[in-house]
Amino acid sequence: MTIEQQRGRNTRDDKRTSGLLIASGDVAIIGGGVVGCAVARRMALEGASVILIEKAADILDGASKGNSAILHTGFDAPVGTLEWQCVQKGYEEFHAIHKSLNLPLLKSGALVAAWTEEEESRFNGILNKGKDNGVKDLRLLSRAEVISLEPNLGQTVRAAISVPREYVIDPWSTPLAYLQQALKNGGKALFNAEVTGGEFDGSDWLLNTAQGQVRARYVINCAGLYGDILDRDVLGGSEFTIKPRKGQFVVFDKAAAKLVKSIILPVPTERTKGIVLFPTIFGNFVVGPTAEDQEGRDDASVDKENLQVLRMQAIEKIPDLATIPVTATYAGIRPATEEKGYRIIEDKTRNWITLGGIRSTGLTSALGLAQHVHHLLAKQGAHFETITEPAVPCIPNLAEHLPRDWQKPGYGEIVCHCEMVTEREINAALEGQAPAGSLSGLKRRTRATMGRCQGFYCSARLAELTKGKFAEPLDVGEVND
Repeated sequence: MTIEQQRGRNTRDDKRTSGLLIASGDVAIIGGGVVGCAVARRMALEGASVILIEKAADILDGASKGNSAILHTGFDAPVGTLEWQCVQKGYEEFHAIHKSLNLPLLKSGALVAAWTEEEESRFNGILNKGKDNGVKDLRLLSRAEVISLEPNLGQTVRAAISVPREYVIDPWSTPLAYLQQALKNGGKALFNAEVTGGEFDGSDWLLNTAQGQVRARYVINCAGLYGDILDRDVLGGSEFTIKPRKGQFVVFDKAAAKLVKSIILPVPTERTKGIVLFPTIFGNFVVGPTAEDQEGRDDASVDKENLQVLRMQAIEKIPDLATIPVTATYAGIRPATEEKGYRIIEDKTRNWITLGGIRSTGLTSALGLAQHVHHLLAKQGAHFETITEPAVPCIPNLAEHLPRDWQKPGYGEIVCHCEMVTEREINAALEGQAPAGSLSGLKRRTRATMGRCQGFYCSARLAELTKGKFAEPLDVGEVND
């Protein structure tokens, strides 16, 4: 079945309700984070007409914007759990599709490093768990082998476990690619459309949003930090409670990237995976996150004390970082719950599925979770006709180790000199089926303002280029904040 035929088959009669109806389809996905975008893609490819509903002006405005951009093998996931299954399936599918979507993949490998005797004593458990999880290429490295591989690590390192198939990926272009593929195959996306309520008539949902009403047969709650509140407001109750956990990060200047090529993982604890040192796809080097439980779901502020602790921990492990300036700091909030595992909850009588508690492995597991949603919907009786020749978008490359737009003729001008972002890239990000809806969205699509000056020099030009493009006009002060 062609895309055009699929679009026609899935178009519902909007005249069944009042003029407030702004969209209708088979599946409504609430939440435009990486999981929501992945679910939208999967269901669109399976032949459903999908509607992604996001309360912000752009995707990735919540928990997904602050992840560590690592493609995990799942070697340390809880054995046999749904999280483990989704990480494995997501990892496999990303490898299968990333080239077609032009998504970068940086093979860095990872080292689980022990710095104390107690940490080293837990290595056998990590190795055994890795084997139980099907990750059979883990290898124990002596101190000499670790230093030979990464000579700039601190001399107090005792040993490490090599995890060769861990990768660094683009944390923002990846979900954008998922959404764009959903849109190219008949999907819709609504922004500034917070869901405020809804009713189920025994067959379909009628959701109330800030933009109008949306009708759908099935609803997938991917609201992240607000997933429990959405369940309570619409379903009348929730089986879990979000316990926000802030993670602060310190971003070192690009000169740090030459010091260590591997992802340096800590020996995890029961509560957290711990602080990671990792290269980014953009050429920087980062340390984080912290693990700070808090009440606020929107408080992504950073504080000097915790940032200084992070910086000193990074220097302790990589002494040469002491001479490298810090380019930026940021914080993300993870949607932790009162339990460690994913909270996947079905209300089969009302065609509703909630994907809750998706924490640090969400970037990797998103494609696996999307497969799982399709499986659950099929069990509920949903049947769609898979698109046999789906459209595939080509996402602009932002990775530092691959050719960038400024290296090609005809780019116009360099707008952001710190990150070498071109006028052509800015204009392209403001057009198309999924244009940037805010400065944050533009940053994530182009890298503009992410460099050393943090937008100080390019803010005026960005204000000119984005004039009339955003619901809230950009001013110079906003860029420099």
